[in-house]
Amino acid sequence: MKSHAEAAAEFIKDGERTDWHDETLWFVRAKRDLAAHGLPEWEQLRDWASEIKNHTLSNISQYLTAFEKNANANGITVHWAADAEEHNRIIHKLIKDNGIEKIVKSKSMLTEECHLNEYLNHHGIATIDTDLGERIVQLRQEPPSHIVLPAIHLKKQDVSDTFHEFLHTEKGNNDPQYLTEAARIHLRDHFVASELAITGVNFAIAETGGFVVCTNEGNADMGAHTAKIHVACMGFEKLIPKAEHLGVFLRLLTRSATGQPITTYSSHFHRPRPGQQMHIVIVDNGRTRQLGRPDFRNSLKCIRCAACFNTCPVYRRSGGHSYHTAVAGPIGSILNPNLDMKANADLPFASTLCGSCSNVCPVKIDIHEQLWKWRQVIVAEGYVGAGKKLSMQGMGFLFSHPNLYRFAGKMGRFFMRIAPFMVNNRLNPWYKQREMPAPPKESFGEWYIKNRKK
Repeated sequence: MKSHAEAAAEFIKDGERTDWHDETLWFVRAKRDLAAHGLPEWEQLRDWASEIKNHTLSNISQYLTAFEKNANANGITVHWAADAEEHNRIIHKLIKDNGIEKIVKSKSMLTEECHLNEYLNHHGIATIDTDLGERIVQLRQEPPSHIVLPAIHLKKQDVSDTFHEFLHTEKGNNDPQYLTEAARIHLRDHFVASELAITGVNFAIAETGGFVVCTNEGNADMGAHTAKIHVACMGFEKLIPKAEHLGVFLRLLTRSATGQPITTYSSHFHRPRPGQQMHIVIVDNGRTRQLGRPDFRNSLKCIRCAACFNTCPVYRRSGGHSYHTAVAGPIGSILNPNLDMKANADLPFASTLCGSCSNVCPVKIDIHEQLWKWRQVIVAEGYVGAGKKLSMQGMGFLFSHPNLYRFAGKMGRFFMRIAPFMVNNRLNPWYKQREMPAPPKESFGEWYIKNRKK
């Protein structure tokens, strides 16, 4: 597996695509700002959401027990999965026990985290992803690159080529309406034939034993309303205490995600329809461990809006696949080291620590501070290369000795002026994608001393 830096280097070889990816996501971020600023109570909503999540996580056992009791009373079968393997086995057993052959799935990052598609494929069972973006990347045998916009790394030409290959659409026809219509016809056949529908869960309500699924395409509803078995999969952090809390999160979710005032479909599921089975699989998969880490438990407040993706200068310029995990971006760089610290040791370093992610987070997760703390844990555990460790120790020594720092700065500026090739070469990672700036004549410190009495 390539590290984030290696995979990002592959992505940015196509400069035009990198710029387009950056600008597209910044457009989404700008829409988020307009939507947020249109609500005078925006910061109050963020405070409430953060406090509700804090309270829920602090009393998670009580609320999970209440949810199970109320869901069972509604006729929903509740399953508990300690890890991804158990989650997949539960769903596989439901499929086998009921003789299911036709399965549709709406977008669920938890099933991506558990690698459910790969597990079922290994057992000879095909699953059709019905979210348009997810279906596009599934046809291309790629993972989603974004948790809200799974195919955001692809241009319409890429989609046209993919549909021509797999759906036999007209070659070279890039018209979005034509491509969307082709996808609609293709997916409708799968909806009509489906016997089991898998959905995610955006919010589960302990008070009612019901849950809410948010989509813009209505694909979760199409699957759940036609199949005889509905299986919903959720991490336990999706729980909220009461139905009256839902409005807080629904007002924040899509404004933060895409700048929309509300998700097109916010569907409430409380009980199976007559003759239908409804199951919910509640997954831990390392969440209890994260809950027990005081510095990182806040990450479990995440409502998967991806606002931190859209604003992150590193994500926008390196693409989602460079994070080599189901949940990419800043929040994924906090969540994934908890799952496998060694395999994901590179991710907390894929950040400028600028704090923009924390500023836009609708539930006020201190994302950039947790990234900084993960770096310290990962270094202490010995999961960084010797070169990075030595260079950071050298920088620490330099920054703690002001006279040496000023001397090194002066010498660096001098050599950059008389011998620019010393920094403008391929050994300097900063030179690979940008022109190095001309060295200033003096440092800010020198300028300040000279001008402070003026």
